[in-house]
Amino acid sequence: MAKETAISKRAKISQAQQYVLLAVLGTAFLLGAAIVLIGHFQQVIAFNSKVISEEDASIKKYSDVIKGIGVCKKPSGDVYTDEELKKCVPDAIEVSSIPGTLRANIINNMAKNEALNSVPKEADSACINPSTGKNYTYEEMNELYNKAENSEQLSAASTLIQSCSALRIIPDALPASKNEEALLSSLNKIFIISKLEPESLRPSDSTGNASFGTNLGTIGVRLSIPENTDTATTVKVIDNIERSIREFNITRASIEWSENNTLDIQAQANAYYINKSSISEVIKTLKPGDQK
Repeated sequence: MAKETAISKRAKISQAQQYVLLAVLGTAFLLGAAIVLIGHFQQVIAFNSKVISEEDASIKKYSDVIKGIGVCKKPSGDVYTDEELKKCVPDAIEVSSIPGTLRANIINNMAKNEALNSVPKEADSACINPSTGKNYTYEEMNELYNKAENSEQLSAASTLIQSCSALRIIPDALPASKNEEALLSSLNKIFIISKLEPESLRPSDSTGNASFGTNLGTIGVRLSIPENTDTATTVKVIDNIERSIREFNITRASIEWSENNTLDIQAQANAYYINKSSISEVIKTLKPGDQK
């Protein structure tokens, strides 16, 4: 009887040990799984934090571009909210509400630049003030802009300033496209003003990007002054080229005295144009630290 009792106790102890071993194994498994899940969640949290940080940086840059250009009024916080962007109407914004922006500097400073405005205006009925019968002054155009009561009036006043103020000179001085025909036409007009018909005007192969600006392109042109042109007329042509609102940079020239004491000039020059600037969209790919 005692022997059977001892065997029974031993069996119960062995069974209890099995339960304890299974419990230990189960606990170890759960602990390992918990450690793995914790590590995974830490990676997910770190990656999501990285994504959120990049999103915030993108929103900040986007807002800075809008503020710098002057498309919308300054946001109430550091960045624009969706509601602020929905309410933004560029044509309905007064310049006085966006000080220091690109738009404000163009309208307040460049549009009334005396040096640019000194260039003679072409006849344009749209620039005539019906009240005075004369060309609009910058002050008159600016007054129309400031007194505009709706977006249509603001847009019309803005167009008037672009077309009739000193800003009108900028596209002539530095066009926004590579247009060889327009360049030759401008140069031909200089010869006409100088009362001389050029011997030849033609594009040159000397084109490309100007070294002092990656966004600045060049157009090459060759010109020659007819033989036996009197010296006074030749000098007048050169003087008018120098005075032109459009830059003609002489890169190579051949100047010879002819037998009858006149100048024979063959020259190659570069004129410039500005490539359109745009805001490029950047796609950034983010990966977790171990790139898995």
